Amino acid sequence: GLGMQIGYETVRANLITKVEALKGKNADLDAAIDNFLATKNNTKANDAPAKALVAALEADGSAEAAEILKDKQYLAKKSFWIFGGDGWAYDIGYGGLDHVLASGHDVNVMVFDTEMYSNTGGQASKASNIGEVCQFAAAGKEISKKSLAEIAMSYGYVYVAQVAMGANANQCLKAFQEAAAYDGPSIIICYAPCINHGIKMPFNQAEQKKAVAAGYWNLFRFNPDLAKAGKNPFTLDSKAPSADYVQFIEGETRYSALKRSFPGKAEQLFSIAAENSIEKYNKLAALVDFYAPKGE
Repeated sequence: GLGMQIGYETVRANLITKVEALKGKNADLDAAIDNFLATKNNTKANDAPAKALVAALEADGSAEAAEILKDKQYLAKKSFWIFGGDGWAYDIGYGGLDHVLASGHDVNVMVFDTEMYSNTGGQASKASNIGEVCQFAAAGKEISKKSLAEIAMSYGYVYVAQVAMGANANQCLKAFQEAAAYDGPSIIICYAPCINHGIKMPFNQAEQKKAVAAGYWNLFRFNPDLAKAGKNPFTLDSKAPSADYVQFIEGETRYSALKRSFPGKAEQLFSIAAENSIEKYNKLAALVDFYAPKGE
């Protein structure tokens, strides 16, 4: 995926150089070129100016214009996306994902986090069979889930969002719009409850809402463009947990199975997890102040 994006960026950069060389021929073409160049890095804003530039190049009729028009499909700024699940993002493909984000190229990554793979806590190991997956490694796996979002934010130049469509559709859509408009790598991590958690598809979005209310899943966005404009790049879209954390997790098969098999251990782990959810939210709330521009 990254190779395709690099190829597209290379062809487009060469075209833009050729477009810039055409300036000065006539006022109409110059106006079209200026409008195109002013929006060249904005996916949404660049579409109309790119079409207007194509029309101006066709009207120009020169050999130089014809050379650019051969690859006119590369002129408009494209939004390039890679989609994957948590098994790829957190575990077997993490090295590749990290390479994409660290590259600095304008690639958007969407992760559907079902929490069903080893590094998200759903398996005892990569070799675990599906029965163990569904029962959430019933002995009670005590390994913390790593935070892809915090890892990505540490680069400073990656757009990052953690979303849940069922909990806040507006925040989710805003994250997609901001990621597409951002001129650089982005990653959006979307909570996606699995049917193997005992969540039937018609109730998937309702489960997401419960997860956010309980503090199990937090919503936030990190936009480096805001920092460049002297604004706070970190937005915490979640409110403080308002629902019973333990009651929420006991409603999912993976946790209820653990409680049936090992009630004492389950009670201990659930209590710790509930405390950790408060700490996690407070940590995110502190990031709002941490990233605030000096003087605010």
